[in-house]
Amino acid sequence: MTTLIEAEHVTRYYGKQCAVNDVSFTLNKGEVLGFLGPNGAGKTTTMQMLCGNLAPSSGQIRINGFDMLDQPSLAKSSLGYLPDTPPLYKELTVEEFLRYCALLHGMASTDINQAITRVKERCGLIEVANRLIANLSKGFQQRIGIAQAILHNPQVIVLDEPTVGLDPIQIREIRALIRELGQAHGVILSTHILTEVQESCTHVQIIHQGQLVLNETIAGLNRQMNTGTLEVVTRLAPDIKSLLAIPAVCSIESLAENKIRIHHTTDASPAESIAERIIDGGWGLLELTPVKKSIEDIFIALTREHQQPEL
Repeated sequence: MTTLIEAEHVTRYYGKQCAVNDVSFTLNKGEVLGFLGPNGAGKTTTMQMLCGNLAPSSGQIRINGFDMLDQPSLAKSSLGYLPDTPPLYKELTVEEFLRYCALLHGMASTDINQAITRVKERCGLIEVANRLIANLSKGFQQRIGIAQAILHNPQVIVLDEPTVGLDPIQIREIRALIRELGQAHGVILSTHILTEVQESCTHVQIIHQGQLVLNETIAGLNRQMNTGTLEVVTRLAPDIKSLLAIPAVCSIESLAENKIRIHHTTDASPAESIAERIIDGGWGLLELTPVKKSIEDIFIALTREHQQPEL
């Protein structure tokens, strides 16, 4: 497995304010990493450090084995970047703009035509190649932004909010392209759309108040979403202490009269034991329903759990 990004103990201060605090992670070839965080969490600062636009106050970033501070040109040559607003020259045609980007990347003249044809095909730009960028839709402009990011076939592709402002059909097309890119590259996808991570990514990270509070595979995230909570309705009020004594039960919250939510560990479901306890107690079991968490539930729970009190 080829490691394309190594971030080790990366920290960034703005004056006395710590925007990113001791963040470490890796990205391998074939992975698409969804990078999530509320506004002001340090997500943009982290992305800018990964792309070499900001230097960390401490820590180390290596892109494809090259240190971003010691070998910035080599590290950046392995990167393709699409910021949240695509860096387009709208007075140019698509063909002219991509040719200009190829020259900026220092590509050999013998390789440029083939590279432009490849990205036009991959991003669905063949039919609009000779049109002015200014006259194209937001969806096509996003595709052009991705095309310039992958034109020089970089090992690492960083996409910041690539589907903002697109219609559902355009979003589906961009997500399919991201999954395709993830097969041969390492991709970081920054987004506020939580379902987009499930649709496009193999891994997910959540940053909050400058710290990583989750670093998980999508498979692991799905396991968290599928287990852990039961909703129970009884005819009579149950004995909460008796239910709390059941192994694997962590906590119980009251939702309404004779309706409770039971939180349990994810290694085993205590549903059968809970049902037996309610029946033996004579409280009358009316409903016992597993509750599937959403990614929004996990996101909110993690950010609340790590919320620092205001001074």
